[in-house]
Parts: sequence; C-alpha cells; structure tokens
Amino acid sequence: MRIFKHVLAATDFSEASAGAVELAASVARDSGAALTLLHVCEVPLHMEVVPPVDMVTPAVAVAEGRLAALAGTLADRCPDATTVIRLGAPWEQLLACAAETGADLIVLGTHGRRGVAHAVLGSVAERVVQFAPVPVLTVRSPASG
Repeated sequence: MRIFKHVLAATDFSEASAGAVELAASVARDSGAALTLLHVCEVPLHMEVVPPVDMVTPAVAVAEGRLAALAGTLADRCPDATTVIRLGAPWEQLLACAAETGADLIVLGTHGRRGVAHAVLGSVAERVVQFAPVPVLTVRSPASG
C-alpha cells in the first residue's frame, strides 16, 4: 500500500533540514514514493531590480554541488531522488515546487526560533504549513529542542 506517491523535502543545508531530509528519505523508501530534494536560493529584494554584480550564479553553483552530494548520500534508499534549485522566497518556491511536482507530502526542518528572532526572521515552516494544500511534516532541529 502506497501512503504517499511523491515526497518533497526542503533543505537549507542546516542541521534542522538534515534531519528532515533523512526522515523524508525514509518515508519515501517505506511508501515507495518518489523523492524530490529542493533548495531555494534567496534573492534579496533589491537584487531583483538591478543586481550590482552576479551573486546568484555562484550561489546556485554551490547549492547544486551540495544538493547533488546530499542526493548521493541517499542513493542507497532513494536511488531515483531528483534535485531542484529555485530562486526566490523559500516558502513561496517550496509551495510552487510542491504543486509542479505533484508532491503529496512536504517535509522540512524548523529552527524553532521564538520571540524576537521569530518575529524578525519569520518562519518558512509556519507559512508552508499555513498555505500548503497537502500534509506538511516539520522536523525540529535537535539544537532547538
């Protein structure tokens, strides 16, 4: 019985997202689901108008390498995992990628920020949970718990 058909795991390469990716790979393997690993490179708002130098291309190149290495560590459990790099606001791009890939489960880590840090930085996980049309599994960082 397939519980999920397509799992989307978001990573920012932090400790919080490492646990989420591991759990997503296990869920995908156990349910026979496809796995997509997503990293979103945030582009500062002022850069969308007139970028003074190309800071995006190097950031994307580094992210591609890290994402490919991450997929390689999961190859024994999810040999057909795909990787996606997107530019923009992480929560918006995550939801768009979920819709485009047909993901029926989103897995992402949370840093567990509270108080002023949460108010100032916002929460990608909170927005994804609020707006996602599919189940969202959040994995709290061991450091935050």
